[in-house]
Amino acid sequence: MIPSSLNSELPPQSVSSSEAERKIRTFLNRRWTYFLPAAFITYSLAYLDRANYGFGAAAGLADTLHISGAQSSLLGALFFLGYFVFQIPGATFARKHSARWLIFVCLILWGSLAALTGVIREFWLLAVDRFMLGVAESVIFPAMLLLLTRWFTREERSRANALLILGNPITVLWMSAITGYLIQAYGWQTTFILEGLPSVAWALAWILLVRDRPAEARWLTSQAAETLEQALEQEQTSIDPVKSVKHALLRSDVLLLSVQYFFWSLGIYGFVLWLPSIVRRGGSLSMGQTGLLSAIPYLFAIILMVVASYLSDKTLRRKDIAWPFLLLSGLGMLGSFLFANVSFTGAFVCLVIAGGCMYAPYGPFFAIIPERLPKNVTAEVLALINSCGALGAFAGTYLVGLLQALTGSSRPGFLLMSFSLIASAFLLLALPKNPPSNTVQKLI
Repeated sequence: MIPSSLNSELPPQSVSSSEAERKIRTFLNRRWTYFLPAAFITYSLAYLDRANYGFGAAAGLADTLHISGAQSSLLGALFFLGYFVFQIPGATFARKHSARWLIFVCLILWGSLAALTGVIREFWLLAVDRFMLGVAESVIFPAMLLLLTRWFTREERSRANALLILGNPITVLWMSAITGYLIQAYGWQTTFILEGLPSVAWALAWILLVRDRPAEARWLTSQAAETLEQALEQEQTSIDPVKSVKHALLRSDVLLLSVQYFFWSLGIYGFVLWLPSIVRRGGSLSMGQTGLLSAIPYLFAIILMVVASYLSDKTLRRKDIAWPFLLLSGLGMLGSFLFANVSFTGAFVCLVIAGGCMYAPYGPFFAIIPERLPKNVTAEVLALINSCGALGAFAGTYLVGLLQALTGSSRPGFLLMSFSLIASAFLLLALPKNPPSNTVQKLI
């Protein structure tokens, strides 16, 4: 359904003609069936190639390569160090030139590097490969979010963000169910190859389906594209201008969100990368059973993401929707810490709650920045926040794995993730409200 802000931007001659208005609505609805599915698949493939490492680790990657548990943790974490490096330059390129072509090149690069993870046998070569995989994927998320700001209005943006980011839990859901059995049948190395090559093949579909701006899309009429772009420009008038990228990156609200996202990502990526190992060790399960159980938190996450994004767009109260979920996720991890040595069932139920709640706020969270800052700096600000998330992910992946390797228990990792998620909730709660000029003006 097209929001009222789009309807309000219809040219006078279209408003007087219900048939012309209906046609514009029909074409604008295609954004949800043409653009978003392509973005969803691309982000899903990126997430597949970063998250399946946890299954390789659980399947005995360290034993096969004759490396220590600490080295295995470092391999998992190096991805995020590479992911951190090129975020802002990549976002600047996407804003000034083409997000579409940048993503096309990165699809080919990361698919090839992900497949090589199953081929390389030397630790130092794997370390380079994992770092470069992070570099290749580093621009995808901010470039995607930038594209969404060009294709969806404020009243749609939380749902659009959530549908994109659903590629994260949905991918881990089916990957958790399938990868365990692939590893049982073919081994972890062949599985990495099989799950890396689809990204290379998808690059051609991406470049054919997606355009940088509505006016360039063949599946939109010129009138529909103009209506959408006018609505987006109208939204910019309610946002205070920012002179330069430097000024934007140093704003107090941007810095607070960057620190907040660091702690959130520390918790969530520690959870994603090491959940299979934690479940397998706690339940003494086969890889197939581990995969099925590991999928359950992500099924819960999908449901909560849809609910949270709907409420966010309905109320436009992004922060108020997001922070309680983060607090619940931290308390869920704390419950897993308390149950870990008492009841696997109790610990696992808490993990399901934690996993679902830590994903739920993504749609509302990434709708905050385009409402606070103008489009000339949005891409770089999103990249800075995501870069800090990459550092948090590096810390979470490495520290949770290292604590498990050193102590032989998942409990210290639960405690670390719990504190991080609770901290992220209170930091988001401390974010100042939007200035009054940022409120949506209803024209009809």
